[in-house]
Order: sequence, then C-alpha cells, then structure tokens
Amino acid sequence: MIDLNRADDEGLVAQLTSQLRGLIAAGRLAKGGALPSSRRLAGDLGVSRNTVTYAFEQLAAEGYIEASHGRRPVVTVDGGERIEGTVATASGVRSAKPQLSPWASELKQTDWPMSYQAPLKPLRPGHGDAREFPNEIWARCLRRSALRAARREPGPVNRPRLREALAHYLATSRGVRATADQILILPSAQAALTLIAAAMITPGDEVWVEDPGYPGAAAAFRASGARLTGIRLDAQGMQRLPGLKAPKLIFMTPSHQHPTGRLMSLPRRTELLGLSRPGKTWIVEDDYDGEFHYDSRPVPALQGLDAHGRVFYVGTFAKAMTSDIRLGYLVVPPALVGAFEIAQRHIGLIAASHVQEALAEFIIDGHFLAHLRRVRRLYHARRDYLVAALERHLGEMLSVEIPSGGIQLVARLKRGRADRATVKRLVEAGVETRALSSLALGRPRDHGLLLGFAAWRENEISAAVRTMASCF
Repeated sequence: MIDLNRADDEGLVAQLTSQLRGLIAAGRLAKGGALPSSRRLAGDLGVSRNTVTYAFEQLAAEGYIEASHGRRPVVTVDGGERIEGTVATASGVRSAKPQLSPWASELKQTDWPMSYQAPLKPLRPGHGDAREFPNEIWARCLRRSALRAARREPGPVNRPRLREALAHYLATSRGVRATADQILILPSAQAALTLIAAAMITPGDEVWVEDPGYPGAAAAFRASGARLTGIRLDAQGMQRLPGLKAPKLIFMTPSHQHPTGRLMSLPRRTELLGLSRPGKTWIVEDDYDGEFHYDSRPVPALQGLDAHGRVFYVGTFAKAMTSDIRLGYLVVPPALVGAFEIAQRHIGLIAASHVQEALAEFIIDGHFLAHLRRVRRLYHARRDYLVAALERHLGEMLSVEIPSGGIQLVARLKRGRADRATVKRLVEAGVETRALSSLALGRPRDHGLLLGFAAWRENEISAAVRTMASCF
C-alpha cells in the first residue's frame, strides 16, 4: 500500500506521512487498528528507522494515530469521519465572510488605487514617461552606492547626504524653508500621509480635504479615525468657508490641485495659512508634481510662507523620475521632528539606504535637474498636443481645463453626468482614464474625465483620442 520514490524532491518522511494519512482517511487503515512497529516498517520499506519515527510523530501530532513508547501505533480516527469533518471545515472556511475594518471595507468600494492596474495604457493619469528617464545614469549611481555599502558605516535611516541635497533643491526650486534634519525620506508620498495621520490624528479629529480631491489622503486620515469634511473648490482652489471652526488638519494641493490642476492664489494661501495655529490646526501641503510648471514662473510652496512652523510639506520622486522609484519625502515642522523620527522607525516607513545614497548622487551631480529641464519641455508640448486633439475631435462633447502645469488634465462632460459609464466604455476600448465624480468625498457635483498626457507620445495621444471619439 506504500510506494516511496527516492528521487522525489518531497523527501521520504513527507512521502511516508502523506501516504499513511491518505490510507487512514480512505478507511483502508481502520480505527483501532495497529500499525507495524517503526523497526519492522523501516525494514519492509528499506528506509531508516528515523524516517518512520518522524512520520509517526507527525501523524500523532495531527491526531491520526496514538503512539506511546514500547507499543505499536494505533489508528485513532475513522476514515469516513475524518473526510466528512475535513470537507465540512473547508466548506465552512470558504463560506465565512472576513470581518474587515470600516476603513478597509470602504476602500473596497472605491477605484483607488485604480482597479485596472495592469499594463499602462494611454491616457492613464498620474504618470510620467519612464522611457525618457536616463536609466543608464541611474543604474551607475545605484551600482556605485551598492559597492560602497560594504564600507559604509551604519547610520541614520534618513541619509544625511540626501537630506542635504533635498534641502538645497527644495529651497532653490520651490521656496521651501527647512533645514536638512527636518526632512524625512520615506518609501512613497502615501507613506508620508500615513505617518502624519498616525502621529497627529486622534479618533474623532476633524480634517478638511479638497472636494474633489486626492483619495489617498482621505484613506490615510480615515484609517486613523478622522472625521473628513470636504471643502469645495472655486477658481482659486480650496475655499475658505466662513462659520466653520478650524479643524485639526487641512490637506491641500495648492500648486496643482488634484485633480483639477487649479493654482491656489496667493491671497487664498495667506487666508488659509491664517487658520493654522501651532498645536491646534496644521496644514498638510502635497506638492505631488510641483516640478512641472509650463505657462509662468512656478509659484513658491505654501510652506515657504509659513513663519511659525505650521505646515507639513509632502513630495515624491515618482512623478519626476519613474513610478518604480517611489521615494517620497516629508518636511516636518521643527517642533515635531523628534517625535516623527521615532514614529517613522516604529511604523517601519524606511527607505533602503543604498537607494537614498544613489539618489543623493543623482541630485548632487546635476542629473536630476538636467532630466527635469528636458522632460518639462516635453510634457509641456504633450499637454498642448492633447488639448488640441481633444478640441478637434471631441470639442462638442468635452470642455477641457488647461492646467498651468502638472502631468494630467480634466475634460468635463458638456452633456450628462455618466462619467463612470464613459470611463468603463473607454477602458474596454483600450483608453485608460478616471471619472472625476469618483474623486468626490460626498455626492459628486463634478463630472468629467481625468486624462494623463505626460507619459504618452504624440502618436499615442492621437490614437487614444480617435478611440475616444469613436466611443463617444
């Protein structure tokens, strides 16, 4: 009844255990029946006694046999009972509904992250063009960093060279006012939002978010038990609504509002900044694609206007470099640096040190700025090309909002509100987009399409717009 294969990778003990278990479950070894002794069975099978002993011990632990010193093992279960019980248990496991937290249950009902994350297709928003990235230069930086790792002394989780390089870059390009020790390096910008939520939110705290806005921020704050209030937008960005008591946190994307691309005016920035009070109300500024301005000089970051340490500044390299290089960073108000460094380590939001060192070299040697200058011109041209194509082929259907920067734009439906049905049809036809209504916090008032342009060449944009026109 037993046939062991010595060439099988499974091993003799595993084979013997499995075959004996199968014989008992099938009823071929009846309940109460005694098995051969380990010595005799080992001799019959031509294996070591230890092989048989280990198999018996495993079956005894599983409850199939009872084994005691000096006595032959005895089968303790009936095959039919064991099979029925196993089937019933498996069936029960399959039918049981897992109990998720309210936060996780709500995430399952959204399309964030985008539910169709299979190969990138035009015109999915939120991506730069990885084909334009200087991969050979980046590979050299990574290789040198990896080779130096063996000689590098263990150090802080936020590498000093990268913090210094980022502090200089952010000061000169975005007007951020921060010392190097205020900058935390994280696996992604979403990790920065998670860290802020974990360190700052007490369940029940109120958080203002833009509506429509970035779903990742809403998800991070909800996970910490915050009560979210969606603040509507006007031409200047997030509105200041009189009569509302200032919340614990205000989340905003002032440089390019997500998803509309609107630029928050200086008076509106000053007005919202006036609401923040250290220890009472804090502002989280997400500058997710602040490197890309096309029609005018870039407006400095809101954080640079803050003289009292009330603003968290969040950024990412995923847009400017490639989505695979997901490093993000967080500029923390001075009074909170120590607490956030401890929280970062406890939550485990730590970026690989050799990647940090490689990125520091990439920035210090000028490769990052050279890449930015080149793709900024390229993405500007692609934005204009997409706008012209949409107006030419779909001008009667869509009203395009031309952003002053960024890597995506909004095209509003002129007729009807069926943007989710439209997105479903477009995805089936091979054009990826996102429904503007899906980014609303509550009942959507805005309906349209969020279209990416940075990742796509002109011939790809043309083909996608023609497909859209045929779908419409």
